[in-house]
Amino acid sequence: MTTKDQVREEVTIRFAGDSGDGMQLTGSLFTNTTALLGNDLRTLPEFPAEIRAPAGTVPGVSSFQLHFGSTEIMTPGDVCDVLVVMNSAALKANLSLLKKGGIIIANIDGFDKKNLNLAKYPEGENPLEDGSLDSYRVYEVDVSSMTKEALSETDLSYKEVDRCKNMFVLGLLFWMYNRPVEPTIKFLQKKFGKEPRIADANVNVLKTGYHFGETAEIFSSRYTVEEADLKPGTYRNITGNESTVLGLVAATQKSGLPLFFGSYPITPASDILHGLSRHKNFGVTTFQAEDEIAAVSSAIGAAFGGHIGVTSSSGPGIALKGEAMGLAVMLELPLVVLNIQRAGPSTGMPTKTEQADLLQAMYGRNGESPMVIVAPKSPADCFNMAFEACRIALEHMIPVMYLSDGYLANGSEPWKFPQEKDLKDIKVRFEPPRENSDEPFLPYLRDENHVRSWAIPGTEGIEHRVGGLEKEDGTGNVSYDPDNHEKMVKLREAKRNKVADFIPLQKIDQGNTTGEVLVLGWGSTYGSIRTAVGQLRRDGMDISHAHLNYISPFPRNLEELLRGFERVIVPEINNGQLVRLIRDEFLIPAKPINKIKGRPFGVQELKDSILNILSEKQTVTES
Repeated sequence: MTTKDQVREEVTIRFAGDSGDGMQLTGSLFTNTTALLGNDLRTLPEFPAEIRAPAGTVPGVSSFQLHFGSTEIMTPGDVCDVLVVMNSAALKANLSLLKKGGIIIANIDGFDKKNLNLAKYPEGENPLEDGSLDSYRVYEVDVSSMTKEALSETDLSYKEVDRCKNMFVLGLLFWMYNRPVEPTIKFLQKKFGKEPRIADANVNVLKTGYHFGETAEIFSSRYTVEEADLKPGTYRNITGNESTVLGLVAATQKSGLPLFFGSYPITPASDILHGLSRHKNFGVTTFQAEDEIAAVSSAIGAAFGGHIGVTSSSGPGIALKGEAMGLAVMLELPLVVLNIQRAGPSTGMPTKTEQADLLQAMYGRNGESPMVIVAPKSPADCFNMAFEACRIALEHMIPVMYLSDGYLANGSEPWKFPQEKDLKDIKVRFEPPRENSDEPFLPYLRDENHVRSWAIPGTEGIEHRVGGLEKEDGTGNVSYDPDNHEKMVKLREAKRNKVADFIPLQKIDQGNTTGEVLVLGWGSTYGSIRTAVGQLRRDGMDISHAHLNYISPFPRNLEELLRGFERVIVPEINNGQLVRLIRDEFLIPAKPINKIKGRPFGVQELKDSILNILSEKQTVTES
């Protein structure tokens, strides 16, 4: 068969297999090579919550989806063009995500009787043989057998050989989409530098998969995706958690302060602890605490001592940290709390994404306990907003919660390296020593922005009381006076609200500044909304898009901007939380679009939902 070379503007590939088949690594290596070639891209890793889910079963399927192209890519793709399945369970779990006419590359060994039974296919039914896949282009490849054959002359164990089969798939896909194998070979040689026989085995199988594509003569087409027109600069592929780590490190450098990170491992936030632990040379101290309360309390202690105090978790851990966060509000210390959201409630779906902790961030502490809330919109933007969280906390002496989520944390995109000169300065005001002063030190004496200076323990002449009891304004002395308590509650709120004067005004991401429809989003919905609104605008609709990075307080001009549109629509991966805040704050009848399935919005489903809301208005008007 003659193989035709075709050019594609964009492609979506989904790798799927058992959780031990190495699909996350396979997808990551394909992604890194694709980034090196200059394509724009977005990824969506998905994996079981169990450390080792039941092998061969649908709940045990792990997958990695990559959308790349020569144009702007903002989502991991609604449906995939190519589905690679290592067993029958992977096919069953992911077939609905493959477009009609798409390509299936199936590992034949994963469709034997045992695997079919584990995937709960009816007795005697095999999707590779019963015609149910006739609407797709199916390539049956004996990945396992060819991997064993390629390594037949090595002394590797059966298990070691089996672990190499993902490299065969990777090599085949590299051939199919004109990707070089050299970057992956360098990675494997470095990763297994102390085990050269393992490195050589993986490289051998990688090349075997690539050459199989060249010689098998079963593939009708080979595809090329040209590089994207990205802004000039130096890029790397980065996940949201990696980006968050670098944003925190950048804050240490711009502020001149050491950073203390107290954390307790939890999915999907743990990679931040792992990442920061590698940056001790930048003045970063990491502490894996025995529990969530100890983690946040240690960060508060570090902030009291003059460090950037940071802690992280996801929803369940944030609930445990609630009392201590209230203490940080009472003490008015610069604590940064990273909440990498996941599907709940309780343990919920730990490896699935959700935006359901916004109201928890706003109100999830006892008493009137206002905190600043910021949210990144993309994996690369996690750098910007982690830096901003530190800047606001330090300059305003106030706790800040940073709301990322599982999709941003594990997803990736090309990131243009920022320049140090382009980062904002971080100005810190420490209380100076006081020698032989007859005047008492007032630790809560405030400037025009309601901000007190940072009084570091051990500084001469500024000894003062701290604690969770209500304090007297100025002196910090314990006070049960009702008028003082009301004053302090109002003052802490005014201090949080004053931050609005030091954040950017809200801008329109695309579209007109006034008009018929505004789609307002926050967090990880950015890519889906931007793409959907862009397509609707090209269809002639008067529709605009704005995206919030700052949620508490809102930007000063947000109400004015919202009132410039006839309709406001708020898509969220929750049951309607930002939309409640908008209605409450501005009395604007915003309409929600909600998805609570542990996955991001698809572009088409978002477009359909927007059109449905607008058609309801048209029906009411006509009636």
